[in-house]
Amino acid sequence: MTTTRRQFVGGASALAVLSGSSAALAEKKYDEGVTDAEIRIGNTNPYSGPASSYAAIARTIDTFFKSVNDAGGINGRKVKFISLDDGYSPPKTVEMVRQLVEQDKIFALFQSLGTPCNTAIHKYMNTRKVPQLYVATGASKWGDPKHFPWTMGFQPDYRTEAIIYAKHLMANVKDPKIGVLHQNDDYGRDYLDGFKEGLGKDVDRIVKIVTFEATDPTVDSQIIQLKNSGANVFFNVSGPKAAAQGIRKAADLGWQPAHYLNNVSASVAAVMKPAGYENAQGIITAAYLMDATDHQWDGNEEMKAWRAWMDKHMPQANKADANHIYGYAVAFLMTETLKRCGDTLTRANLMKQAAGFQKFRVPMLLPGITVSTSATDFYPLQAVQLQRFKGETWELFGEIMSAEST
Repeated sequence: MTTTRRQFVGGASALAVLSGSSAALAEKKYDEGVTDAEIRIGNTNPYSGPASSYAAIARTIDTFFKSVNDAGGINGRKVKFISLDDGYSPPKTVEMVRQLVEQDKIFALFQSLGTPCNTAIHKYMNTRKVPQLYVATGASKWGDPKHFPWTMGFQPDYRTEAIIYAKHLMANVKDPKIGVLHQNDDYGRDYLDGFKEGLGKDVDRIVKIVTFEATDPTVDSQIIQLKNSGANVFFNVSGPKAAAQGIRKAADLGWQPAHYLNNVSASVAAVMKPAGYENAQGIITAAYLMDATDHQWDGNEEMKAWRAWMDKHMPQANKADANHIYGYAVAFLMTETLKRCGDTLTRANLMKQAAGFQKFRVPMLLPGITVSTSATDFYPLQAVQLQRFKGETWELFGEIMSAEST
């Protein structure tokens, strides 16, 4: 149910109204989850389970909002960030989100993580007309304002990313024979569909596709199957745990294909180091955020500001974990979106403001990448740059690309 509040603001304006003046009356419009003092924002994240390395994102967001609150809040209101552990389990996500919406009375759901988890609540959030904003998944389905006007993504979509990998390998690998490993859910299938689209008439270059469940203890048997297929290209569509296992097992087998790794597992601290730096050399992925391990950014003002923020607010955190940069960037965007709502903190206005960015600079995005949205475009970020792992860090190469520019 929507509530609307109208009240006088103090001082001369209130006196003018009482004295019969025609001066405009300041008006505040609130939906559920907002008061003069507070904005309640909900979130689900896998603090436990197979995707628990992503908990760094929610912890960074929580810390970011606390730092915003310490600085006075958003237009004078403090953010109450309620983040619950769903263990990367869709049924648990449904339970947690119903609690957030119906009991905790949140204003909006922000950055809930995982394609299968967000899929499980997609229709519910839109039926309830509660924003499901800047979700932590790049599935292409989050950019469908016609059918799901209360849901918006954040990161470049998986299909675009996969198309770019396909185009690159076809241009750079001689006689490619492609093996694909993907998680057996909507997240994995979205990447696979985009990859096939990118290959076009060369889709028969895929010689083997194997899948795994998010809860599987290892992907060792799948890597053995891919090696035995004769593949000389490995498209690795895995979360951090499985991605690190796959990199390490390929090295153990002496399999050295051209290796393309999905961006969601590009963290040096969470993936490349556990896999073994020596095993990760030459892996290619897409990037849209700066990486703290890449020394070319050491003198960058945004990187220096982020490091200082981390030193002050999260001194024990590992700066090599790219999830901290991701969380910082998306929390900045959410804060800006809420600021733009002013005193009209309705759910409809929140979505309107989220759909009104034009080439907006979010700190820590790669130079040349900005946020643009509209009432018909719910894809805030649509460009990436390829990077290759070298030594103990990523090395960017080539130009900023979108699916269209390939």
